[in-house]
Amino acid sequence: MVQPAAVSHGWPDDPVPLAPETAPVPEYATGSLGDLLPTLVAGQEVPGFTPRIAELAPADRNCVFLIDGLGWEQIKDHPDEAPYLTSLLGSSRGGTGRPITAGFPATTATSLASVGTGRYPGTHGLPGYTVRDPGTGELMNQLRWKPWTPPRAWQPYPTVFRLAHEAGVHTAQVSSPTFAQTPLTQVALSGGTFHGRLSGEERMDFAAEQLAAGDRSLVYTYYSELDGAGHRFGIDSDAWRGQLMFVDRLVQRLAEQLPPRSALYVTADHGMVDIPFDEQHRIDFDEDWELRAGVALLGGEGRARHVYAVPGAEADVLTCWREVVGEQFWVAGRDEAIALGWFGDEVDERVYGRIGDVVVAAHDDVAITASVNEPHESAMAGMHGSMTPAEQLVPLLEARS
Repeated sequence: MVQPAAVSHGWPDDPVPLAPETAPVPEYATGSLGDLLPTLVAGQEVPGFTPRIAELAPADRNCVFLIDGLGWEQIKDHPDEAPYLTSLLGSSRGGTGRPITAGFPATTATSLASVGTGRYPGTHGLPGYTVRDPGTGELMNQLRWKPWTPPRAWQPYPTVFRLAHEAGVHTAQVSSPTFAQTPLTQVALSGGTFHGRLSGEERMDFAAEQLAAGDRSLVYTYYSELDGAGHRFGIDSDAWRGQLMFVDRLVQRLAEQLPPRSALYVTADHGMVDIPFDEQHRIDFDEDWELRAGVALLGGEGRARHVYAVPGAEADVLTCWREVVGEQFWVAGRDEAIALGWFGDEVDERVYGRIGDVVVAAHDDVAITASVNEPHESAMAGMHGSMTPAEQLVPLLEARS
């Protein structure tokens, strides 16, 4: 592949844009979020699945506890706040205490779809926070599902939960009642029964009960408030550390209630980085005429952008973005990003047009904000989405009964 040409800014060191092929592609097929449930249900003898994460030993009863925003590096950096999680970091016989990769982009809607379908972004079709709907030309927010789009048309594949349930595995999701009927739950996490519980403690207790309810069980539970604290206050905040301490106690509470022949897997949808509030670290698309030139729509989020060009301007937009932000971001054309495997080993035809003409992933502690069109997202202290270790590496921690 041809390296992007160096762009001169008249600086003494004449920096060279980052080559897209140097981006650390997620470990699809061997160690990513999309590989977890297929490995677990293969061990439960659900037809059609084979193990993908080699070191996971089979268990009759499996529970996945997904903690929104809990990156591997954040656990390692906070042993005092998370003593129980820290105790699970090391490997043990038949178990694991290692990082896996979220997938690109490292964002909630994409990651939850990868977890629940056992597929990667290029096939399940949720390849970002906001992406263009090729049928309407509008930006579609895949977390909030706005504007509303028929869920099964957008993501047609059955979830692993559904296939496990059909194979006779007792399958349940234990989460906030708010998520019971959302389109994202329908396309990513449905199958078996959904049980709404308000508090984290209630979820842990009921998840343990659901594990014990079948000879073979697959239970998913979820906690979101750590991510919220990170977005509002940053991961270098007392509020975030307080949430981490609470999460640590929740994990221990669930681990101590596991019924016999059970495995608990603690993971996350992404990590997070704090982005300073200054012009050096936050590039405002809405105020930057160079970046706006030839752009019809700006999708994604601050650290993982889908850029949709005016028809005919695709090559010029790619060249401009490489020149303007290429020393701090990996910048690739759509076909280049697909060929490099950023979205997995294949991209379905229905998904191809959802991916930006230009795909932009942060390398440094920077973000491309949009103060006018995305005021809420632009005001966030903590962000995520890219392929840096702080965002991409999520825990795969195991406790067994």
